[in-house]
Amino acid sequence: MTITAAADGSALGNPGPNGWAWYIDDDNWAAGGSPHGTNNQGELQAVLELLRATAGTDEKLLIRCDSRYVIDSVTKWMPGWKRKGWRKSDGGPVLNRDILEGIDEAIRGRDVEFSWVKGHAGDRLNEAADERANAAAKAYQAKQEPRRGPGFTLASGAGAAVSASAPVAASAPHARPQARTSATAERAATAAPTASDAPLWAETSSLFDDFDTPSADPIELRLTLTGDEHARLRDRAEAQGISLEAALRRLI
Repeated sequence: MTITAAADGSALGNPGPNGWAWYIDDDNWAAGGSPHGTNNQGELQAVLELLRATAGTDEKLLIRCDSRYVIDSVTKWMPGWKRKGWRKSDGGPVLNRDILEGIDEAIRGRDVEFSWVKGHAGDRLNEAADERANAAAKAYQAKQEPRRGPGFTLASGAGAAVSASAPVAASAPHARPQARTSATAERAATAAPTASDAPLWAETSSLFDDFDTPSADPIELRLTLTGDEHARLRDRAEAQGISLEAALRRLI
């Protein structure tokens, strides 16, 4: 089986509020963004988030992008950039290095291929990803939480549910662009709201149930977050211009 997904980005002003999204079908998609970024950053982040979300499956992954910059960066230019210490041929630093390094790590050990599609040309997966990425950018423009989506819910090869926090695979060659026939069932219905659309503070309210008696002494609290929850907290912190720790403290 080949998992076919579209990955897309959006930026209002470029740079400006930006969004990213990947889309497999109405039950498997995710979106996010930041208060300030570029379209290319959104495009790359969509690929990175897709790789992270599907890391627990052994299935082949076909990523459909309308950005030749993304495809060429990952499949053509990145090996040379790495050899030169993440420098371009003119000696200048590679833009968006942090996201590219994340993709470089997340793609190892994976059977991943890229396929270019023309944007805004009626490709259903691309249109769905573009719509969600643009909606996320508009949410940040309005200083609102974007709709995050259900994440990756398809079963892995072993038949177990795969979560967005699955571990990243460890080693293998980079992918090369090649068109494949989609094995994904496409549905036209609008995705229903999910638990991931709830405010972040609603997910943490039960963490403090055990602390009934106030104490003057500091209390250390350890919290395990899924990859999606961490991304949401990070986005909230960036939107407010504060640290992750400060964002958590504001929930208390």
